[in-house]
Amino acid sequence: MTTKTLLSAFLSLFLLSAFNPGYAQRPSTSALTASRVVEDGGTGPYSTIMLTESTLPTHTVFRPKDLSAFSKKNKLPIIAWGNGACANSPWEHVNFLSEVSSYGFLVVAIGPMPQEGEKGTGKSSSSQLLDAIDWAVAQNNDKKSPYYNKIDVTKVAVSGMSCGGLQTLEVASDPRVSTVVVCNSGIFNTPGNGRSAMPNLTKENLKQIHTPTLYMLGGEKDIAYANGMDDYGRINHVPVFMANMDVGHGGTYGQPHGGEFAKVATAWYQWQLKGDKAAGKMFTGEPAGLSKNPIWRVEKKNMP
Repeated sequence: MTTKTLLSAFLSLFLLSAFNPGYAQRPSTSALTASRVVEDGGTGPYSTIMLTESTLPTHTVFRPKDLSAFSKKNKLPIIAWGNGACANSPWEHVNFLSEVSSYGFLVVAIGPMPQEGEKGTGKSSSSQLLDAIDWAVAQNNDKKSPYYNKIDVTKVAVSGMSCGGLQTLEVASDPRVSTVVVCNSGIFNTPGNGRSAMPNLTKENLKQIHTPTLYMLGGEKDIAYANGMDDYGRINHVPVFMANMDVGHGGTYGQPHGGEFAKVATAWYQWQLKGDKAAGKMFTGEPAGLSKNPIWRVEKKNMP
């Protein structure tokens, strides 16, 4: 290499660092933790890890640590997750998502994996939920992937909390979706409620839902309560279940193993994505099984 070429390369690097401070200060990949166990890996039969996949660094993956238990006969359904506050990080929901995954689900959450004690930054978009599904489908078809033929691409949930719930409703029309889970959320009567980061939905979007749908709200203290209950009142064309627990907008996601919200969501996913009729008893019957738990208030329509 000539002296002139070396000087040119050095100058290019200097200018890149000078005009893009993030370049010079960006930590190396090796300095970041690529995976870790949340709590104890969950209470389900498959101990879970949270990790960054090099093929999808924009998202965080929660999945059973040992993939050898999964095959064509025992596949991982897909759960795409959107975060509260339209955040580009699932840092507030890691206990909840790890717990759900420990029951045999591939959870793909919007945003890079949060480091220990880190609160993620940046805003996300609804399309990132579809990116999660696209990635999982591609991994299942890739012979070089550890997920090859281990993912059930016919069983897909879109789910999210607060703004993530609105993102969920924005993509609920995707034909690949098998079920919808909306947490602490509901469509504003004024589209987006004047907040630029919020999906600009109207109540007409509810007509595009084509799958069984679960709403979990935090009771009347939840700022999303009125919107969510109004959504429920308008959904008459698909099975819909409404569960309310008086915990406010924050739910129980940060509690050990995601608290009560994780128990209800996991049962719903087991029923809808794995055909587990025993788990489905929480939502079926007159009255529904969950109604026997005094901390929950439930309603349902178009369901057995």
